[in-house]
Amino acid sequence: MLVDPPATPAACRGRLVERARWQWRPTDGGDPAAHTEAFLAAHGLPLHDLAHPTTGHHPDGVCGAALYLSAAAGALLTGAPTGAPNPTDLPEVAVVVYAHTDPPPRPHHHPPTPWSHTPWTESWTPRQHADAVTAVRDAIGRGDIYQANLVGHAAATYTGDPLPALTRLAHLPGARYGGVLTGPDWAIGCASPETLIELRHGTLTTRPIKGTRPATTTGRVDLLTSAKERAEHIMIVDLERNDLARVAATGTVRVDDLFAVRRWCDLWQAESTIRAQVADGLGLADLLRAVCPGGSVTGAPKLAALNHIAALEPAGRGASMGALGWIGPNHLDLGLTIRTAAVDTTTLHVWAGGGITWDSDPDAEVAEAAAKTAPVRAALAPTTPHTHDR
Repeated sequence: MLVDPPATPAACRGRLVERARWQWRPTDGGDPAAHTEAFLAAHGLPLHDLAHPTTGHHPDGVCGAALYLSAAAGALLTGAPTGAPNPTDLPEVAVVVYAHTDPPPRPHHHPPTPWSHTPWTESWTPRQHADAVTAVRDAIGRGDIYQANLVGHAAATYTGDPLPALTRLAHLPGARYGGVLTGPDWAIGCASPETLIELRHGTLTTRPIKGTRPATTTGRVDLLTSAKERAEHIMIVDLERNDLARVAATGTVRVDDLFAVRRWCDLWQAESTIRAQVADGLGLADLLRAVCPGGSVTGAPKLAALNHIAALEPAGRGASMGALGWIGPNHLDLGLTIRTAAVDTTTLHVWAGGGITWDSDPDAEVAEAAAKTAPVRAALAPTTPHTHDR
């Protein structure tokens, strides 16, 4: 299987060998966050006190682990409904422990396999999507919520090897969390630019993204001057500050960079950077409970927004809007799985959406979701035997 999870340290890329794996589905029962922490500890990565990481020798040459946690698993951790059924045959949590070899393993070269997929089948029509936006605006008008993120799904059956296409996706410009995680009969390809949570040297960092425009000079000016986009963004910054405050040393939460404009593919997006010092005794399980699912893909207040999302979205979020990244002995770095695709044995899946506020225009929100998914779908486009994958 391809071994290239997002946020893998540079020294480990191309050298990873799987040592152990644990996967979780809701029918397995139990607390997936607690099980994740226990599994990692059993394989040489004790994360019961993130403020005081364990250093030294790790058994069997373990260098770290990939962690995937779905939005549905995150909702479960908060006590919220998990929404519509997962349209993919994927686990909701996967943890893969790796060692790295020296020298690197020899790559296996195979002739390129033609890749094709059927036309996309959407989970909702543009009219149904717009009506859901109107329903969120009505909920805001009643005072139920301030903002909610709506996500749509599309699926296509495929033939051929999906991994080259998922690798193309992972290499899209601006993909801070570009990578592929594979499992038995499934794979996730990620081109996310958004940090859900990072921990280095005792500092927690999250970088919520809210606000999108075409990557043109006019689009940048429009984004910077949009009162609607700035208000939407500030709501999520406040939510993320509160999430971090639950797991941070008292009085250490700060915003270092507010409403900075970054580029992802052909889009400008507004991003802020929020940091805090990790509290003594904080374990991985409690950190996951505090930050999952991410505020930028749920809404405010988070629990109330999740209830509306569960009622309105026609398909589960699957591999999207969750967490995916790397956990090492001294740091962790998890991206939010926006701009993400997944495959199971027969079907290719993509998702896209956006945050809805009182000032949202339903047709504009439909167009924004289409703009976000367009580069993802282009990277996954069918190939012919004469097409050379990067």
